[in-house]
Amino acid sequence: MAEVEGEERTWPSSHGGGGGGGGRSSRAICCRELRLHEFPERYVILSADPDTPDHAFSIGRLDGQVEPLVENFSSVASSKVSTIFGVVGIIRLLAGTYVLLITSRKEVGSYLGFPVFNVTSMRVLLCNKALKHSTSQERKDEAYFMSLLRIIESTPGLYYSYEADLTLNLQRASKLTQERIHKSLWKQADPRFLWNRNLMEELIENKLDVFTIPVIQGSFKSVQLTFKDSPARVLLISRRCNRRLGTRMWRRGANLEGAAANFIETEQILEFEGFRASFLQEGEEGQLSEAFSAAIQNLPYVRYVPFDFHHACAKGNFDNLQLLYNQIKDQVESQGYFLMKIDGQILLEQKGVIRSNCIDCLDRTNVTQSYLAQKSLNLQLQQLGAFSASECISTHTDIYEMFRILWAEHGDEISLGYTGTHALKGDLVRYGRQTLGGMIKDGISALTRYYLNNFHDGIRQDALDLISGHYTLSRSGSGRFQVNGIDSLPYLPVASALIMGGLTMTSFTLHQAVGRSTNPLASSVFWASLTAGVMALVKANGKQFCSRPRLCGLM
Repeated sequence: MAEVEGEERTWPSSHGGGGGGGGRSSRAICCRELRLHEFPERYVILSADPDTPDHAFSIGRLDGQVEPLVENFSSVASSKVSTIFGVVGIIRLLAGTYVLLITSRKEVGSYLGFPVFNVTSMRVLLCNKALKHSTSQERKDEAYFMSLLRIIESTPGLYYSYEADLTLNLQRASKLTQERIHKSLWKQADPRFLWNRNLMEELIENKLDVFTIPVIQGSFKSVQLTFKDSPARVLLISRRCNRRLGTRMWRRGANLEGAAANFIETEQILEFEGFRASFLQEGEEGQLSEAFSAAIQNLPYVRYVPFDFHHACAKGNFDNLQLLYNQIKDQVESQGYFLMKIDGQILLEQKGVIRSNCIDCLDRTNVTQSYLAQKSLNLQLQQLGAFSASECISTHTDIYEMFRILWAEHGDEISLGYTGTHALKGDLVRYGRQTLGGMIKDGISALTRYYLNNFHDGIRQDALDLISGHYTLSRSGSGRFQVNGIDSLPYLPVASALIMGGLTMTSFTLHQAVGRSTNPLASSVFWASLTAGVMALVKANGKQFCSRPRLCGLM
């Protein structure tokens, strides 16, 4: 399927206020280190980066008012001062304003020569002193929203760079005009893959470009390899789309606009002897959705290839994915991959995108994509002269092992953001076969997913809808968070306790009834009847007992 370029930016334009660079690079950069000053009536955030000096802004703790500042705070010692590494964004709720900060980070590699960081901890600044003047219902609603922000603080798989735009794949980034490269990072970004797109708006409106850091959610992994005594690096980067973001339980399929749930773009990049090669998987979901709704067989640029993974790869026979590859080999090789020299000269372009989509999604998708990425990497290394026409990475044990670990760790990170657990079938990617340890791990993960899906994903979905802007706050909607019928949160543990207790007491009294009077038997009937009744109630009202989203509809 042909790749579709991203949509045009429609956010407010910004001029000045930190868009410039200076120092080490002519590119636009963001502040790498900041100081947070905490005063009784306001917070002040100022740049401690010598390449972006004299930038600061304040947030009122009473009203959440954001103001760019020009005054010097370097000599102020009366406030609490701490070091932070970025401002993720600002969100206004019913009775307060909240600022999400990066408080710790870990450097995980580089993209286009610039450092990339993983967010390891965040903090929410509370600017909600006006909350004491709110109604009791507003305070109750605000408390629920604040609980969602606490979930956001621990979001996994967040990555950013102060100098490089991680939202664009290599082929698209290589086509940026020189003028656009000098614009602020948020202006360069593809809005589909900006995790904090909704949170940026107030920073943008106040022309605080050096504080506006584009953040992606997904995975960023790299590994150093050696081919024929020459160093090489393989980078794996996944970008999660914000159009239909959600949890495994509550965001599936596509909406009426054609946005697919939890759409992810995955790119594998090879850097070797002055060349960069990129292989991109999955494409623009909207066009594919339209193709399915119309008549996919009549579209010349789309080919649909069904593959029964369970049947073909039964008993962990991972090598049988070759059967799938044989069906699409000609198209894969004709679509090719993107290849450029480090100096920017473009040699080849990828002409189409393979989209892997599983009915049950995620785990088998990662297994399939890693296999296709392996095939593309073989072609790239052969063309660059690192391999002969008969060589492939699977014939080099050490290289193959590192490649498989790279993709397995990538699958785990994507799965954590989507389901809350590591990926299933990870040992197929790591070892090429199902192992006993892997089966046990998959079993534990499957049970954990069941628990999270049913009893925790509702509130996680609300947190995602709030942070991504899919839910819009309104003061007129107080009290609307109650689920119709039974309130799932208080009744669920009671029902679970009754079922487990009833089963235990039924078993205990039956054991006592053997060879004794009828009294224990009557007790057994009572406990068995109670257990069956509660189970019937839960079955009849299953959706009500689940942790359900309260803010947005499923579409």
